[in-house]
This record gives sequence, structure tokens and C-alpha cells, in this order.
Amino acid sequence: MLNSTTIAAISTAQGEGGVGVIRISGADAIATADKVFKNINNRKLSDMRGYTAAFGKVFLNGEPLDEAVALVFRAPHSYTGEDVVELSCHGGVFITQQVLRAVIEAGASPAQAGEFTKRAFLNGKLDLTEAEAVADIISAKNRSAARAALSVKDGVLRRRIDKVKNDLLSLAAHLSAWADYPEEDIPEVTDSMISNTCEAAQKELEKLLSTYDSGQAIKQGIDAVIAGRPNVGKSTLMNLLSGSEKSIVTEIAGTTRDVVENTIVAGDVILRLSDTAGLRDTDDAVEKIGVERAKKRLEQCALLLAVFDNSSALESFDYQLLETAKDVPTIAVVNKTDLPSKLDINKIESFIDNIVFVSASTGEGKDELIQAIAKIAGTNQLNPSEGILSNERQRANVSAALRSVKEAISALEAGMTFDAVTVNLEDAISELLEMTGEKASDEILDKVFHNFCVGK
Repeated sequence: MLNSTTIAAISTAQGEGGVGVIRISGADAIATADKVFKNINNRKLSDMRGYTAAFGKVFLNGEPLDEAVALVFRAPHSYTGEDVVELSCHGGVFITQQVLRAVIEAGASPAQAGEFTKRAFLNGKLDLTEAEAVADIISAKNRSAARAALSVKDGVLRRRIDKVKNDLLSLAAHLSAWADYPEEDIPEVTDSMISNTCEAAQKELEKLLSTYDSGQAIKQGIDAVIAGRPNVGKSTLMNLLSGSEKSIVTEIAGTTRDVVENTIVAGDVILRLSDTAGLRDTDDAVEKIGVERAKKRLEQCALLLAVFDNSSALESFDYQLLETAKDVPTIAVVNKTDLPSKLDINKIESFIDNIVFVSASTGEGKDELIQAIAKIAGTNQLNPSEGILSNERQRANVSAALRSVKEAISALEAGMTFDAVTVNLEDAISELLEMTGEKASDEILDKVFHNFCVGK
């Protein structure tokens, strides 16, 4: 056990609910709980085995606060690896705060943000990627994000990293032993041995890096903009994707005068979606500001849904939008397919590869649009259960490790000594050890756990 202090915090969301949980962890967790919890059969928690529960009441200053269930977990078989007691009382801000107050007055210290999970990491219950996955599970906004986070929590990513790291460690150890003990009967290190190991590591690290952007699309989302000239159906499309009347829809040109924003889930992709004012020249001062804001959003977005009216010919602002689409990942959304076509589809195809035909008013083509979004985001090729990089810290470590592996290959091809190759291998290993937390500074740990909620 790396910390003898006993800590406590409310581990459920603050608000009215059926149950509120106060978690206590540390060497004196059970003794502390015994000071505030009285079992209905008068049996102390300290006399109970791990993974057992008792019903009773919680007291503060001798007065009963609430009925509660106490769950006892004995070290090392607990979330933190320490003795843990969880007091489950009725949910509610006042009651849970009072139970926490009773526990703190009994000797526990208030837990810091993420301190329970940090203790789990320090006590060897989790590696750093698994610890980070705990926060990702809590914040997951869709099925794929939850699935990806749970896979990392179960150690899928760690095992992928361990395979690369252990292969590089074996090679580096062999190189060092062969160089340092030439008189011993150690098999000679060959160029092919080095290149095979490094090339396999390079391939796996590159594969891991390729999951990052797609992983962010399902975890954090991407900025997407719906744009087009007035009355092409932008607001109707916004409402279709949102599943609600988010934008006002009329036949009057210029109805949308400002950017209307909403966060939606399109299949497995989170879209931070903006419906913009119709692109046109206008003398209306308010609408003019909206048009300028729309143009700025077009410059900043990660995905453009360029909407065109199937029932009318292309106009000047349609052509401007097509020019903009050259510089932005774009899906051409040809709307109003329920009306006779007057649109030059060939012209649109000459600018935009991804074209989807929809009727936003009836919902026809919505599934095809979601599939096109998944293709742009890369999530159609992503298997969340294989373990993906979930944050910038992990991406930076893998990128640096990959760079060092490539330098080792280059050093070998340039005919440099094996010592130079070994230095590069050790740099790559160091990055991977930092990623899993086996070699992480206090500063890195503080940054990781600072973003956790108190109670987790």
C-alpha cells in the first residue's frame, strides 16, 4: 500500500436520486466506517469478510442520519487495492453531504479529484491507459465511445503496447549483452534480426496512430457545418439530424440569421453541428452579420455538409460553396429529391467526391448520409474493441516511440554501430513505459488525474 491516509468522497452524481454512495478507502477505512455506521444486528464491519454487505443506519453526532447499506471490500481485492467501504444511502444533496461529513469527522480526509483511481494505479490495479479509460467510460456519449473505453479499461490497449515494448526490450537486451560480453556464448545479433523486430514495431505503432482521429470522432466529436444558399433545406436537414425542431423552417429566404448549434450523434460519430445563415448578398444588417459568421465557420470546420437544391439549377453562391469544398472534408447533400431534378450533378461531382441524395422533409436518405459521415470520420473502418488511442498524451507517446523506431531502422541502413541503434530503441521503450505509467513523472500523473471528478 502506497498511501496510509484514509480518504472519502461522494461517488455518485450530486442531485436527487434513488441511491447516493459515499466511498471510503485506506488503511482505516473499515474502522472509520464503524464509527458512523451501526449494523441492525450490532455486528461491526471490522468483523465482516470482504465482498459482504450489511444494513443499518448512519449517525452524525449520535443522531441517526439515514438508513444505509455498507459494502465491505478487503485489500487487495478492491477498486483501489486498499480496504474500502461504500455507504449507500438515499440519494439527495443534503443526505449524501451529511453522511460524508460524518465520515470526515470520524477521521477520513476529503478525497482529491481522481484520487481513488490514482490509488488503484499506484497500487498496481490499473496501468495509466486503463486509469484514463475510467474517465472515458464516465464521459462516453455514444455506444462506440463506451465500447472503446471499456476495451481499454479491460487492458486491450496495454496488451498491444506491451507486445511492442517487450519485443524492443528483448532486442535491446540482446544487443547490449552481445556488445558487453563478447567472450560469452551469446548468439550474434544480425541486421535482419534488428530490422524484422523494428519493422514489426513500426507497423503496429502506425496502426495504433491511425486510430486516433477516428477515436476522437466517436469520443469528442467533430465540428461540422451545414451550409448553402437560402431555402435549399439547411434547417430542415439540421432538424432531421437533431431529431427535434432545433432550427426554424419557413419558405422565407433569410429565416436563419445566425448560427444555430447542436451536438448530435450520427451513427457512431458525434457532430458539433452548426446550421448557418443562407449564403447570399443581402441588405438586411442582421442577416448580413449571419452570412459573415457562416463564412467564418466554413473556414474553421472539420466537416462541411454542403446542401444543394435538387429542384433548381446551380447559382452563383452554389459555385462559391463548391470552391470552398476544395479545402474542407465535404459531403454534398443534394436535398429535395422528392421534387423534379434541375440540378447539374456532374458539376457537383467535379468538385466533391462524396454525394448523398436526401429528402430532409421526409427523412429519405438519412441513413446514407450517416454512412457518408462515418466514411469521412474514418469510423466505418474502426473497431473500438481492438483498443484505440484516446487522448493527446497517448498519441504523443506513440508518435515519439514510432519516430525512435524509424531512426533505429535508418541508423541500421546507414551502417552505423549497433550502439546507435540501441540508443534509439531505448528512447522508444522509454516513451512506451511513460504511456503505460511504468515510467511516468509526478507531473504527468497530476495532469492525468486532475481531470477526474472527485469520488472516482
